[in-house]
Amino acid sequence: MSAPARPRRVAVIGSGPAGFYAAGALLAADPPAEVDLYDRLPTPWGLVRLGVAPDHPKIKDVSRAFEKIAARPGFRFLGNVEVGRDITAEELRGFYDAVVYAVGAQTGRHLGIPGEDLPGCWGATEFVAWYNGHPDFQDIPFDLDVERAVVVGAGNVALDVARMLALTDEELAPTDTTDAAIEAIVRSPLKEIVVLARRGPAQAAFTTPELKEMGELAGADIAVDPAELELDPASAAFAEADTNARRNMEVLHELAARPPAGKPRLVRFRFCASPVAVLGGDRVEAVEVVRNRLTGDESGRVSAVATDEVDTIPAGLVFRSVGYHGVPLDGVPFDARRGTIPNEAGRVGDGVYCAGWIKRGPSGVIGTNKKDATETIELLLADAREGRLPFAAQPDPAAPLELLAERGVDVVSYEGWQTLDAAERAAGEPRGKPRVKRVTWDDLLEAARGEAGRPLSPA
Repeated sequence: MSAPARPRRVAVIGSGPAGFYAAGALLAADPPAEVDLYDRLPTPWGLVRLGVAPDHPKIKDVSRAFEKIAARPGFRFLGNVEVGRDITAEELRGFYDAVVYAVGAQTGRHLGIPGEDLPGCWGATEFVAWYNGHPDFQDIPFDLDVERAVVVGAGNVALDVARMLALTDEELAPTDTTDAAIEAIVRSPLKEIVVLARRGPAQAAFTTPELKEMGELAGADIAVDPAELELDPASAAFAEADTNARRNMEVLHELAARPPAGKPRLVRFRFCASPVAVLGGDRVEAVEVVRNRLTGDESGRVSAVATDEVDTIPAGLVFRSVGYHGVPLDGVPFDARRGTIPNEAGRVGDGVYCAGWIKRGPSGVIGTNKKDATETIELLLADAREGRLPFAAQPDPAAPLELLAERGVDVVSYEGWQTLDAAERAAGEPRGKPRVKRVTWDDLLEAARGEAGRPLSPA
């Protein structure tokens, strides 16, 4: 089949880091492709906007690289378009030579214990989305009128949740945390935040800079039991070989030796502890916790095994932070156990590809997605060169926009996003904030239209 006299047209679904890196690789190809970047939200950047902790603005600077990608010829942003609702996977295949799914992992894993559905037990993903201004999560009734919260997990998201709960008004004020979240956190009578880690300190997944940051909180002391830092031989060997684990242990020893300063809140780390039940009547009242012992196998992997030692932690809030999980899309293969799209190095089949967390699972940092997306796009381009990539039946760039217009979809263009972005930044400037986010669907779309009330759809 001879190639048509036009650039390859590719749809990328999901405008987080993996989606933008995939778009960038396609636009930089020789010859460059044309890319339509879709997102169900009116805003791009995915977790960079809605998942990165608001008090970590430097991490959000990666958005500058995304802005440069968006400025390249051949790029369009189609926000406020949900695949499966507004346009089907099959229809996308008719409009584009290839479709790349980079939709991330949108839900949090559950603990699978009794009482987990009680009011006051939340996924960290929900709480993070709430304080970051995700429009789907602003009506969740987070009641922070409690004296103790338990955070289950030993990764950076668990630390984010614990740290956000411990921040003072002065620490939160210059961030883009929503006003409602700042008010709730500052007014909360919280005295203690307990972080539960299933395995030992050497196996904790948080990174050293984030752990060190916990010791720099203005309004919270840190408590670490020195006895829990005594490592079994397998854990000691792991900590010696793994740079992050070794540095984490150094920080934890320093925190354990630090006397309390009498700050209003306390973050307490507990290792080798797992929740086995959330207790309460109408809402969360306590967490039943089992003490674990660690066992190592011949490969050096250390596992946690429950003992008979159980205690109860009175608490009014529980946040589970035990991993993210992908969700299926209509018309796209899905591995429910792994929460990913089945693929081979990013190839799903028949002009369909995937990148990011929906490809490999929720692992790595933002930059990990660049290598991941590049691998997928190199495979896509190789398939194109080898004639393995089918041609779109309706490659006219106007065709998907016409279909969406017929269905009454208000497509947010990149220009619309820039208008919204400018409005948020302008609102933040007099308050010393990077931005004041619009947090409802109506407000987001209104801001994207701008003062002139112009149509949203791209040309």
